[in-house]
Amino acid sequence: MKVDLNADLGEGGGSDRQLLQLVTSANIACGFHAGDAQTMLQSVRWALEFGVAIGAHPAFPDRENFGRSAMQLPPETVYAQVIYQIGALKALTESEGGILRHVKPHGMLYNQAARDPQLADAIARAVKAVDPALILVGLANSESIRAAEHLGLTTRQEVFADRGYQADGSLVPRSQPGALIDSDQQAIAQTLSMVQYGKVRSISGEEVAVRADSVCLHGDGAHALEFARQLRAAFAARHINVTSQ
Repeated sequence: MKVDLNADLGEGGGSDRQLLQLVTSANIACGFHAGDAQTMLQSVRWALEFGVAIGAHPAFPDRENFGRSAMQLPPETVYAQVIYQIGALKALTESEGGILRHVKPHGMLYNQAARDPQLADAIARAVKAVDPALILVGLANSESIRAAEHLGLTTRQEVFADRGYQADGSLVPRSQPGALIDSDQQAIAQTLSMVQYGKVRSISGEEVAVRADSVCLHGDGAHALEFARQLRAAFAARHINVTSQ
């Protein structure tokens, strides 16, 4: 059994370099919600140093609210913005001799695309336009995955270690109770259930089927490093191989 462990980086967290020694994929902020050219380049260099797969983390243009504001933009606007962001990180990665491996939308762009077929299609088309070999990372069982598969892209279905789930398989909005799991023990138990058994218990009690190709670890959490170590130990104890391949 194997699973990818990914973290969002280049967002201003102080432990990015240490976190890159524990994860297998890095989603690097591309400037629209956080980061800039210098932080992107530094993140690329660290990822290459530790052999971590590099991915673009595009977002809505929303630095004021860290990409967490809902936006209703025309699909072609999102298409252009996503190409722009992926292209910037791809150029920086290749300038260092690396290869861009995947794309994972950030924040509200990710959450809206999980539900909105038109938005999901715009993102998937942008990914394919830049490089059809790129992997699109999206919420398990979401419109994002369906749109990518429809266009022939390779997908990676993602689950969240420290987020609450609703009965339809979507994440509990951050504005609602139960959105974040504060207990490390509970978060690890939830993650192991998703990886080993393909199911997660929603906040309303129903069991929801999920496919866990990759587990997201929030790098901006207060104790992300310690939780990453605990999660890696839990995987090792159950002979779960952590890899981006």
